[in-house]
Amino acid sequence: MSVELEAAIRGRRTHKAYAPEPVERALLDELFDLARWAPSHHLTNPWRFRVLGPDALARLKAAAGPDAAGKLDRAPTLVAVSQVLADDPVQDAEDRDATAVAAYIVLLAAHGRGLAGYWRTPAVLREPAGLAALGIPATERPRGLRHLGHPRQDQRAPDRAPVAAVVTYLD
Repeated sequence: MSVELEAAIRGRRTHKAYAPEPVERALLDELFDLARWAPSHHLTNPWRFRVLGPDALARLKAAAGPDAAGKLDRAPTLVAVSQVLADDPVQDAEDRDATAVAAYIVLLAAHGRGLAGYWRTPAVLREPAGLAALGIPATERPRGLRHLGHPRQDQRAPDRAPVAAVVTYLD
């Protein structure tokens, strides 16, 4: 199922309630294939995606501790997003933006296929135990989790700032 681009952008919402069925691997591969088309300065392709299976999820929940582990069960499919680091702070800043765009493409493409998503960066991804649980090396920086699945409810459209509040035309 596909939707027009503008409708997808305006209609995508953060979901926190999902049906229990995980997202099929072939569908995930379609999403990641689209993410590869995100712009990246010097074509560095800095994004990395790790789909958590049951063992990886258990390790991450153990690293998060009992108070935070429950939120990791919201969606049936979790994808950890990270950025490959360069030796240059300017390149790292460019690559962070490129990684965010690639991650958003995953959410937008998932929405276009009838899935729901949620972008979250839990504290455990800023801790050595969380990074170790997901096999994220010191040469990468975590950029959050993408919760994916089939939605269990409709989400209302939140209010957005008007264009005039966020755009300035300069002479």
